[in-house]
This record gives sequence, C-alpha cells and structure tokens, in this order.
Amino acid sequence: MRYAVIKTGGKQYTVSAGQVLEVEKLDVEAGSEIELNQVLMVSDEGTVKTGKPLVEGAKVTARVLAQDRDKKIVVFKYKPKKRYRRKTGHRQSITRLAIKEITL
Repeated sequence: MRYAVIKTGGKQYTVSAGQVLEVEKLDVEAGSEIELNQVLMVSDEGTVKTGKPLVEGAKVTARVLAQDRDKKIVVFKYKPKKRYRRKTGHRQSITRLAIKEITL
C-alpha cells in the first residue's frame, strides 16, 4: 500500500489513496481537483523515499469535497478573586479533501 507524508497549512499529514482528510482552509472551489506538491516522504510496498526536504517529482492529487468550519473551541479567561470572566469561541475554517492518488 502506498502512502505519503505531505505538508499543507503548516502541518504534516500521512495520507493514502481513498482517505478523507480535513486540512487548514485552501483557496479552492468545492468539487475541483488540487495537486499537493509538498511531499516529504513516499512509501511504496516497503520502499521508502525521503526528500531533502521534498521528494523530487512526487505529488498527491486530491478532490475538494467541501469548504467547511470545524467544531467550536471555547476560550474561557478568568482571574481569581477579581470578578473577571470572558467566554469566547472560535471556529476554524477547514477544507475537506478526498485523496485520489499518489504519484512519483
């Protein structure tokens, strides 16, 4: 089974064909295809190819399923004995990808 380690949005993800992945928001229309060129490592049937820092000629093709928002994270600040309390929330924008293929 072939898998790869890619870098997008400042984070690294291990992906394989057929996988659905949520990444930081990418500026792409839903339903279109995207090529992720920042491939750090590719493994194919026990043969591992690592890059310095990127693997030459490797790319991951994915289809954009949706532009969505992640779960809400509650941020609560307080100072004890001072009656100071602030409750806010944050929802990160995400892009949902379906990995189609990994090419070398």
